[in-house]
Amino acid sequence: MQPLVDKVPSGLASLQPLKFLCFLLKYSDGVNLMILADKIVKLRKQLAWSQEDLAEKMNISRQSVSKWESANSIPDLNKIIKLSEIFDVTTDFLLKDEHEAFEAKVDCKGSSVAQISMEQAIKYVKDKMDASALITKGVILCLCSVIPLFFFLAMAETNKLGLSGDMAAGLGILAIILMVSAGVSFFIKTNQYESETAVIDNEAFELSYGVHSVFQDKLQKFRPSYNKSLSVAIFLFIFSFVPLMFSGLFSDGSEVTMMMLIVLILLIAMGLYILLPVSTRFEAYNSILKDHTEAETETSKRAKRAEKLAAFYWPLLTAIFLGWSLWTMDWGTTWIIWPVGGVLFAALVGLMELLDKGE
Repeated sequence: MQPLVDKVPSGLASLQPLKFLCFLLKYSDGVNLMILADKIVKLRKQLAWSQEDLAEKMNISRQSVSKWESANSIPDLNKIIKLSEIFDVTTDFLLKDEHEAFEAKVDCKGSSVAQISMEQAIKYVKDKMDASALITKGVILCLCSVIPLFFFLAMAETNKLGLSGDMAAGLGILAIILMVSAGVSFFIKTNQYESETAVIDNEAFELSYGVHSVFQDKLQKFRPSYNKSLSVAIFLFIFSFVPLMFSGLFSDGSEVTMMMLIVLILLIAMGLYILLPVSTRFEAYNSILKDHTEAETETSKRAKRAEKLAAFYWPLLTAIFLGWSLWTMDWGTTWIIWPVGGVLFAALVGLMELLDKGE
């Protein structure tokens, strides 16, 4: 980072050496950068300005404002003076670490937007994670509900356990009903968290002093773990069809195919078990920071569009695969639907982006 002394006009520093020295001492502590960043964000939001609006008034780029608000760079002394004039506050107010003074200044604006405290933000993340745990259980139960059916059918094919084909099918269908019912019950239980998370999920809000800095730090520390878990989950999804493919190519027994289909479902379930919790935490952090990350707004919109498409597309593709495979019992051929489906999904996402740009 460029030394602060190099950024300050020498004339201003010589006119006010004592005040300038105090300024340097304040900025020697990174926490105070967060104080200034939070206050710039809060004051800008109180005036209903975007980062572009503030950048235009300051005669700087929007990226510079974004770096100030994320505490990745320091405005020089002239810029701080100009900020105090634009926001109609003193430079002391921008720099000093006094929570009460900040709250008083914010209250005088008479904003009706909901204020999210640190406790509310932490509880929001906890509620999201609790709801995600229920959703994960429900999804895995529904996904794995067909495993008993394939297992019993495989046992009937090999004349093990003394099961006939009809008995195996009956037990498998009963297991599907029970497991899907249990999964749906977990989905229903997530309703208890909707009212708790509605303010951040569905309404306009502002973060109380210090919340933005804390959760931005949490997000940065969590990002490597999120990327690692995402990579492992995607690998499991891609690799899941490989055992089934090889069983179809090198084995003629339908019982082997059934067992490899079980392996496929278990690998997908493992991927979901890894992916859903970390995705929920990552999304929760971004939801809290969404009012302060305007540069990521368009990226977030694209991700949400892709998620909505995926929520419909992949269950439909799975249903088509299972229906086609069970109808033809040609598992050595039907696996091809997965690589074709993956390419088609990427094409659909690209088409959605083209249509959005056209609009």
